[in-house]
Amino acid sequence: MDFLPHDIENYALQHTTSESELLYRLNRETHQKILKPRMLSGHMQGRVLSMISKMIQPEKILEIGTYTGYSALCLAEGLKEKGELITIDINEEGKDFAQGFFDQSEHKNQIHYHIGNALKIIPTLEGPFDIVFIDADKENYLEYFHLVFDKVKQGGYIIADNVLWSGKVVQEVKANDSDTKKLMEFNDFVQNNPQVENVLLPVRDGLMIARKK
Repeated sequence: MDFLPHDIENYALQHTTSESELLYRLNRETHQKILKPRMLSGHMQGRVLSMISKMIQPEKILEIGTYTGYSALCLAEGLKEKGELITIDINEEGKDFAQGFFDQSEHKNQIHYHIGNALKIIPTLEGPFDIVFIDADKENYLEYFHLVFDKVKQGGYIIADNVLWSGKVVQEVKANDSDTKKLMEFNDFVQNNPQVENVLLPVRDGLMIARKK
């Protein structure tokens, strides 16, 4: 995920608003206690998600893939007063950890945490959503996109994480990597979809931002 020289990345972080004390503790404890801490959105990407949410001021957000809750808390920062964020994760083992941080947040009453298979849960949800953030199993990115598209309001946004996949999407040797192939298919689909306008931001591991026309 290191696409920038470290000195440039550090300079950028030094000139980015600090994460809150709650997010700082979540960041640190994720690295101390949870497997695969690199899955955490982290400071820079978290501030980007927060900024996008604050610009949109959403009434309703759907997140697919909670992990330890960092990105959910960042996205919740832009919610309208009576807005809500629904976050889904299939990993029940991480529920108490993430919920513990949600409960400490000023947005605790706006965050609704579901454990289960997102492919089954999404059809039961009512939109419309202003923002959908996809950060779950890569093989189902396209399926998630199709499931949520009609639930996203016109002018709403679908944001997908990890679309650069540590640079593998531009490497020649990728035939045996199913996740890379699926992400490339997803990126190509979004790029060629006349129903959206999109930009792929090379922030951290890549954010695909698609706006529904």
